[in-house]
Amino acid sequence: MMITGASRGIGAATARMAHASGYRIAATARSRDRLTPIVEELGGDAVLPIACDVTEWDQLTAAVRNIEESFGGLDVVFANAGALVNTSFRETSETPDVAAWRDMILTNVYGVAITARATLPALIRRQGHLVITGSVAGTGVRPGNLYSATKWATSALAANIRADLVGTGVRVTIVQPGIVDTDMPGPELRAKPMIAADDIARAVLYAVRQPAHVDVNELVVRPTGQDADR
Repeated sequence: MMITGASRGIGAATARMAHASGYRIAATARSRDRLTPIVEELGGDAVLPIACDVTEWDQLTAAVRNIEESFGGLDVVFANAGALVNTSFRETSETPDVAAWRDMILTNVYGVAITARATLPALIRRQGHLVITGSVAGTGVRPGNLYSATKWATSALAANIRADLVGTGVRVTIVQPGIVDTDMPGPELRAKPMIAADDIARAVLYAVRQPAHVDVNELVVRPTGQDADR
């Protein structure tokens, strides 16, 4: 299983749970140093750490080659790497950090798209499974929220990729988390009900453990009591 954004949060939780379930893990992050804690926790022989920026095509294709050479193939890809920046389109009191906006769009949309493009030849060879991290923010209107717009795009990507893969045997799942207790939510969201990263990891494993003829297209996982518009 290849997991992007594996150094923390949902990615690290999924790496732990998938490893406990018998998967060999190829863990990626922008720098190899960020992966040291999860590699040491699971054991050096259990995890293949790869420095890979999901917005860089050459790094992604090199990562896939490394995984196929090391593991003999690739069965599951969890396109999980993402970024969150608070935004407002009408705010005039501050200069927006548009560089951060750009990085978020590239990571959440372009990064998912080229992760799929780079890994799908390997997944088609094994009739594997592509799992994508979306967000409930991408299922409704969030005023001024550019992150929400990127996750709307992610939902569309998952649907369009799935349609493109009909007849290949590859399954595609998008997991839409509510507020997850990671380092991404700010103080406003942290005051609301949250679920744990492990809860999303269980959803990922639920999807990939289904029989080959079952394609779980979408999983929406919110904490009990979360407002529908958050």
